[in-house]
Amino acid sequence: MSKFFKKLFGALSDRPWEKEQMEVDNYHQGKTFDISLQTSAVIVIFGVSTVLFSLVVTGYLYSIPVGQDTEYLLKPNLLWLNTFVLLFVTYFFNKITNSLKKNDLGKIKGNLLFVGFLSYIFLFGQILFWFQLMKNGNYISTNNYFSSFYIFTALHGLHLLGGLYFWGKVFSKIRLLKKEEIIDEKKSIDALSLYWTFLLIVWILFFLIMYVFNDTVIAWCRALLG
Repeated sequence: MSKFFKKLFGALSDRPWEKEQMEVDNYHQGKTFDISLQTSAVIVIFGVSTVLFSLVVTGYLYSIPVGQDTEYLLKPNLLWLNTFVLLFVTYFFNKITNSLKKNDLGKIKGNLLFVGFLSYIFLFGQILFWFQLMKNGNYISTNNYFSSFYIFTALHGLHLLGGLYFWGKVFSKIRLLKKEEIIDEKKSIDALSLYWTFLLIVWILFFLIMYVFNDTVIAWCRALLG
């Protein structure tokens, strides 16, 4: 994944009008950097999803609800647990990347299973948290905070379900492969890893804005718009 970003930002600084760069481009048949079809699809999803998530957060911050009740949200540890679950998913994807370099099919299969297992735990934890909210009388219509919270986490959950669908397709192929064939699925695994990294970044930003530093962010927005 880091190689992808190096290639991307390196390409942005290229000068195709210069002779040296023209020779490089011609050598690669016009491809300044190689992006697989799977990764291209993930990048498109990034763009659309970033707009959707940004609209939800911006709508929440712009309205700046007065006297909103977030006391309950600041007590339970379930959101912290879910955040650590996503961090562990990224950790296991990193282990998968290292196993790909060693062509270790057994560890790749095992770590992919952990990725799926932890992702389902995250979804279960999120649903459980919704039930806890509703049990305490906090519904999507309670105030702007909870409506934004439900919408954002629902969108994030749908993206995670989509990722699990493709995870299932990739894993169903890998479990039938021989050791020497695993390289054929490298691009699919890299795309999955990139997708989950995006989900982690989005979740952490949400976690910081609407949970950890919620009051600080609201005070800052009020002063800015004030």
